[in-house]
Amino acid sequence: MGESKASELSSLFLQDDLQENSTRLASGHPADIAAALQEIKPAPAWSILKEATRLRQADIFGYLDAGFQLRLAAVIPRADLAAIFVEMDADDRTDLYKHLSDQQREALMPALAHAEREDIRQLAAYEEGTAGAIMTSDYASLSPQLNATQAIEVLRREAPNKETIYRAYVLDTGRQLVGSVRLQDLITAPASVRVADLMERNTHAIRVNDDVEDAARKIARYDVIALPVIDAQERLVGIITHDDALDVMEAEATEDFQRIGTVTNLDSSVATATVPMLYRARIAWLMLLVFGNIFSGAGIAHFEDTIAAHLALMFFLPILIASGGNAGSQSATLMVRALATGDIRISDWGRVLGRELVVAILLGLSMAAAIAVIGVFRGGRDIAIVIALSMIVIVTVGSMIGMLLPFILSRFRMDPATASTPLVTSIADATGVLIYFSIAKALLSLP
Repeated sequence: MGESKASELSSLFLQDDLQENSTRLASGHPADIAAALQEIKPAPAWSILKEATRLRQADIFGYLDAGFQLRLAAVIPRADLAAIFVEMDADDRTDLYKHLSDQQREALMPALAHAEREDIRQLAAYEEGTAGAIMTSDYASLSPQLNATQAIEVLRREAPNKETIYRAYVLDTGRQLVGSVRLQDLITAPASVRVADLMERNTHAIRVNDDVEDAARKIARYDVIALPVIDAQERLVGIITHDDALDVMEAEATEDFQRIGTVTNLDSSVATATVPMLYRARIAWLMLLVFGNIFSGAGIAHFEDTIAAHLALMFFLPILIASGGNAGSQSATLMVRALATGDIRISDWGRVLGRELVVAILLGLSMAAAIAVIGVFRGGRDIAIVIALSMIVIVTVGSMIGMLLPFILSRFRMDPATASTPLVTSIADATGVLIYFSIAKALLSLP
């Protein structure tokens, strides 16, 4: 929902009577209602939300941002919060539990049934960033010995409490995953056909401790509505649904964009982030890059005599340095994205290096031809030659820096997105200054 729509709906919630709000809560989409409630302070937001049914409250609560969930949970009576907690999807419930304070957990857990408490503790125990951390235990399972009619009856009973029943997972007596079956196949099959004969045995699964990004990629690659999660003994412990995978991909993309911009540890959205939070997220890299740029200044100082003898060189300095940084940034962006999507692997660096070298030289030649014409008119033939050669070398070196840095970071198990535009540009700037004035000193000092 757009910001204006959310604001409009939040205004209606505050203005209308309880009956109108109850109707709106029952008929609106939970995502739209959640967006509107987040425009309101927690206390009045709860006064509105409490007019909905428990199941509806849980649906809406699951769409709220984590920060607003915590603020709202602080004003909801314990009994009401526990009732909402029970009705939430298992993965959403676990996410909220992880963000609650110890005091809130201690107050909430006694109000839950033993089964809910154990399920929350088990799901919350998985390390962040793993498949287990985002999976849900609300999956549908079937025995391979059931026939189609019996299986449909089982799914009919389980449907109200499961995240999805469009694909059920077939388990043996030890709860090991042996296959999966689509609801469509069960409905269209003859009544006496066994599940074992209908199921797909090559069910794509992921280990509970595997990286969450791998799970998201598998869901996208195989175009499945959910991905089963298994433990070391091949037992099914949960599923990851496509909507949770989409959230993961969105979060990872946001994190990559922030790192590309050298913004780190921003745990809140930009809309809700405080001034100190934004300052802390940006100052470290900016200070580091300031000191890194000192090398550029030192390079210029080292070649003061050459610059004094040929002042025209300074006219082309920003053009050359910017060209190297831009070429490096392009290469880095392509490599970071390719590594993130799995399009290329660390072992591919040699093949990619050769191709990028050819492309970089061609780019450098094209840009050199364009800038050399200006060099002739601005400083003469000698200056034009210096600028053309410098452009070729600087663009080539900048491209190599941008291409190799993500691979180097990945090799040392660091996020390749850290090879950001500011970082690549700073390195390329310092290198470009040295290259430019070294070529100028060598050629212009010749008799």
